[in-house]
Order: sequence, then C-alpha cells, then structure tokens
Amino acid sequence: MLETKMNGKKCISGIGSALVDILLQESDDFVEKSGAPKGGMTLVDREVIDDLLSKSGNSPEIVPGGSACNTIMGAGRLGGPACFVGKRGNDDLGRLFEKQLKTCNVDPILFQSDSSTGRVLSVITPDAQRTMFTFLGASSEATPEEILEDQYSEAAVVHIEGYLLFNEPLITTALSAAKNAGALVSLDLASFTVVEASKNILESLISNYVDILIANEDEARAFTGIDDESGALEAMAQKADVAVLKVGKRGSYIASGERVTKIGINGDGSAVDTTGAGDLWASGFLYGLVNGYPVEKCGELGAACGYEVCQVIGASIPDAGWDRIRKLL
Repeated sequence: MLETKMNGKKCISGIGSALVDILLQESDDFVEKSGAPKGGMTLVDREVIDDLLSKSGNSPEIVPGGSACNTIMGAGRLGGPACFVGKRGNDDLGRLFEKQLKTCNVDPILFQSDSSTGRVLSVITPDAQRTMFTFLGASSEATPEEILEDQYSEAAVVHIEGYLLFNEPLITTALSAAKNAGALVSLDLASFTVVEASKNILESLISNYVDILIANEDEARAFTGIDDESGALEAMAQKADVAVLKVGKRGSYIASGERVTKIGINGDGSAVDTTGAGDLWASGFLYGLVNGYPVEKCGELGAACGYEVCQVIGASIPDAGWDRIRKLL
C-alpha cells in the first residue's frame, strides 16, 4: 500500500534542526553532576554547554549533526536522492554544516540567520549511552512561512524529527506541506523527554499526518503508557501504517498491516558510541522502503546502518562501513 502512495518517487527528504554535534567522552559521575536525565535530551542555553565543556578535561570532537539530518545524510550516502530543510547560522559552523550535506549527496535547502548555528553537546559514557544538551540557536528560528509545499515535490518520504514538536506551528506546517505534496510522512519520536513534554499535541498529529512511526522502548512507553513492548507496538500500529519499535541490542520490531516482523542485529551488539544509532537505522529502513524492498530487507538494511555507526564516535559512518552496508543492496 505504501509503494502505491509513493508513485515511483525515490527521494527521501527531511526537515529538522540544523545542528553541529559536540561529542564528549565522560563518566557517569559527570552526567549525574550535570543534573540532566541520563540518556535524555535537555534544551539549554549556549552558556550551559560552554560551562560543561569547561568542567571536562577531555577534548571534544565536532561534526555535523541533528537527528533528521543524520538520517538524510545516511540516505544520501546509500545513493539516494536526498534533501534536507533547516536553518543555520551565517557562521563557520553553519558553512561546515552545509558543506557536509553536499559531501553526502544531500541537496541542502537551508535558510540563514545572523544567530549562531545550533549545537548539541552529546556526553558519551562508558556504556556507550549518550546524554544530550541542545542549544537550538539559529535552527529554532525557522518559521512556518519558510516551509513550502514545493520543497517536497519530488519526495517519496518526508522524515521529521520529534524535536520539532517543541515548535508546534512549524511541525504542523511541515506535516501539512509534506502531505499536500503527496509524500509519506515518517516521524521519529526522538527522545522520551520530548514525548513527555508534547503529549498534548502528539497523538492528534500522528493520527492526522504520520504514515511511519519510529520509536525506541522508552519513547514508545512514554507515548502509549504501556510497559509491555508488544502492547506498545500494537498501540503505535493503530496510529500509523507502519510502526517501528527499536529494542537496542535485541534488534527491532516492524508492524505493518496485520504483520509484525522481528529484525535482529548485526554483529555482537557491541558499541563504542550509540550517537546516531536510531537516526542511521532510519536511513537504511527508509532507503529500502522507497526502493521497494520487502519489510525484512528494509529492517536488515536499517540494522546494518545502526550497527556500523555504533562502531565509531559520532553519527558519521566511515567509507569502509558504507562499503559493507552496500553489499546488502
């Protein structure tokens, strides 16, 4: 049914926060002292990020990031047509961000601002978990008036990150533009903290606009209120044509129609850093979907992308990893 809706289009478009990732390896004690929930995402001022960096003796790594952007860059690296819509600062970090999109075969539609480019401090603990502190900067200045239907005229799927739920007018306009353009809508719930803060609008937006709903266990529990994984997946599947529940080292479950497909993991489930794991899983899954692969193959491709990104620091898979992934195509 979804293939019919895509009308032969192959482009995966995304809209989200144009952010730069600051990757910092630190201890559990460092996260605890920050006062933020481990594994969650907290919106902060730029000064908070600067203060946390000053308290660490470790040197961070700086790379382009943002949830939807990670997914779209992965789709581009798979050979895609791919497009990303967002807002960046007119500064060095913003120019770095745009250059990296083009390097990954992504068509950038980036509005510009005199404000600083947004950034995320991702604190990576020894268990490979990441706790995020997000300064949205210029990315938060994107307006509904900048989102146009023709930006998605070639899109088979428009992938939207849950972090946009903090800007209700923007996400509503983006969802409406995508549907009016004839595209499928994929929504990644992004973080359990985002879901908890957005419960008042989330259910109606999903019911009215979303075709593909993606969540991990914590996000699914926060959205459905159901602890049991199968029950949470069933509840999600009642809201969207395709529901995905990611369960970490145990793989994932994909509910489509009356069928639930279990997808395993690649390798032994080891991870250096889980930053971008869910985002890159979505890259593989959506790429398979727009190319007409069976659900099992879409899930396997997602699992391969998710595994490879966990073997490095940050959300950028090296060329050798992409070579291994492409052998599945």
